[in-house]
Amino acid sequence: MTQPGGQPEHPGEFTINLQVVGDGIGVLQWNAPTNLETLTRAIGLATDDALIGRGLRRVEVALPLRDTMALRALHRSGFRREGVRRQAIRLPDGSLGDVALYARLVDDLSTGPAGFSGVMNSVLATKRVIAHVVFRDDTGRILLCDTHFKADWELPGGVVEPHESPQAGAIREVAEELSLTVTGLRLRVVDWMPPHLGWDDALEFIFDGGTLTDEQIARIVKQDSEIVAVHWVETERLGDHLSALGARRLRAALALDPGQIAYSEDGQTFTE
Repeated sequence: MTQPGGQPEHPGEFTINLQVVGDGIGVLQWNAPTNLETLTRAIGLATDDALIGRGLRRVEVALPLRDTMALRALHRSGFRREGVRRQAIRLPDGSLGDVALYARLVDDLSTGPAGFSGVMNSVLATKRVIAHVVFRDDTGRILLCDTHFKADWELPGGVVEPHESPQAGAIREVAEELSLTVTGLRLRVVDWMPPHLGWDDALEFIFDGGTLTDEQIARIVKQDSEIVAVHWVETERLGDHLSALGARRLRAALALDPGQIAYSEDGQTFTE
């Protein structure tokens, strides 16, 4: 290994190079395959030199996703995955491969339990969380929203934000969409949703918002940017307006006994 930015003494020997690309950012590259221990040590030394010795604030590495040994070396060195460039390189067999972008910042924790967790948090799978609320009127009809974004209607609610609990997300979404302030929501269903319409899979939490009073219904103001109209729908007509999954899931939720909570997958296979 040479010093970052140096030249190998002998052609073909393993070297790691740091290129400063401006504004406190460096890019690491190496020129030849090596073993895991050597690569891990080289990445660690070069990165420490860049962030501590040279005063950079960020070191980046881009490499093929299928290079599992190099990925492990980056993980061991405290680098966090920031994204994937799809079909960004031509592989030796002629096929197209994805490239992962990793980076380590000067103030990243890179050692110890917190450092390990931070790296794994950037690498392991994550799932969207969606929170919806079932509201009834005094005749038992269900409130559904006709949105600008899809043909089928849906319950009030939406995607939970990072570091937000499902219930807090449901309360926020109802306030944004309907101008309603609600508290004390009761969880009824947790459903795993398979990939659909370009979305990855997700977990949906359905809460029971109870029966709205006439005064609450009169105070509803729809969020024009997202909602075309708000409708009250009889339970026997839910299938006319919801997606097949949404109808299965909601019917099963409405069939639960008071206080009962259920888990489902794709709106089916409910268990207490």
